[in-house]
Amino acid sequence: MTTRILYNDRCPICRAEIAHYRARAEAAGAPLRFEDLNTADLGGWSLTSDQAKRRMHAALPDGTIVSGIPAFAAIWATLPRMGWLARLVMAPGMRPLADLAYNRLAAPWLYRKQMRREARGLAGPDRRA
Repeated sequence: MTTRILYNDRCPICRAEIAHYRARAEAAGAPLRFEDLNTADLGGWSLTSDQAKRRMHAALPDGTIVSGIPAFAAIWATLPRMGWLARLVMAPGMRPLADLAYNRLAAPWLYRKQMRREARGLAGPDRRA
């Protein structure tokens, strides 16, 4: 069963990180599929475009949709030699810290940065900010 990852390909930071994960997944034959939120059917994800842009999302093989740290953990748990990272961020003592760092710092910063890029017309995948 495949885990689907929804990400923003117009965000250069997101695109670079997903390219890294995609290369590792392809090399290992890991069951991950990466979907650009700008071309995906967001109705199937039950997300608006703005909701999708605010964090990374994953559809697990059982159909459950997770976002933020659990979405990253879904990727890491699937990739060889990265399972330890998934276990670390999902551990009871670390999960609140990882959520805080992602939900309060990283995700809002990336979202605001991307919204500024889009406002300046730098949102395309071939554009660099």
